[in-house]
Amino acid sequence: MSDPILSLRGINKSFGPVHVLKDVDFDAYAGKVTALVGDNGAGKSTLIKCIAGIYIAETGEITFEGKKVDIDNPRDATALGIEVVYQDLALCDNLDIVQNMFLGREERTGIVLNEPSMEALAAKTLDGLSVRTVKSIRQVVASLSGGQRQTVAIARAVLWNSKLVILDEPTAALGVAQTEQVLKLVRRLADNGLAVILISHNLNDVFAVADYIAPLYLGTLTTQVETKNVTASQVVELITTGKSSGVGASK
Repeated sequence: MSDPILSLRGINKSFGPVHVLKDVDFDAYAGKVTALVGDNGAGKSTLIKCIAGIYIAETGEITFEGKKVDIDNPRDATALGIEVVYQDLALCDNLDIVQNMFLGREERTGIVLNEPSMEALAAKTLDGLSVRTVKSIRQVVASLSGGQRQTVAIARAVLWNSKLVILDEPTAALGVAQTEQVLKLVRRLADNGLAVILISHNLNDVFAVADYIAPLYLGTLTTQVETKNVTASQVVELITTGKSSGVGASK
């Protein structure tokens, strides 16, 4: 197994008297999907926000591409090639797909927006992800389905030469067909060489696309194991009790 692109060691984070993350060790690999699972309040959101630079861990070490790094704000994370697609997607309904993909990072020729270049890059990115469900890249986002919106948000994340993409509950509000569409896209990201961290409550989705599963229990990462070496019932046990017989760490 190659070295992880991202390694967290001994990560601790507290909010006042509440110790949310407790000596967390976590790895993510290029070309692999690592599912971060856990009950509400387990610390999943806090952990990804530490990776994304929204929170700063009190103690611990972050290594990215073999080098120790400090991620003190979201710009630091973006500069490394870390992008996050949050559950609310942060899309503007009144703007079209191209405008959303380049929002805040518009290309310009002088003072004029370089629309042809942005259209070409947006189309290339969607095509590279084998997205076929969008009729036009100039469709207003308000006209898109839930699955199409998720696709646009993911495409925006990979547009910027990202190396690690974090997806927060990407199928939470989707129907069966749209869920399948998004899961195929998640798998395609990894097959294209990106490291993917998938946060999900749906174990069916996790077992469908994840190479590794990392369960959090009350702020502690209980193990990180290859999906093929664990059962759904063992993962449920790890999520709810923090331990399971016959499950060992595999990183």
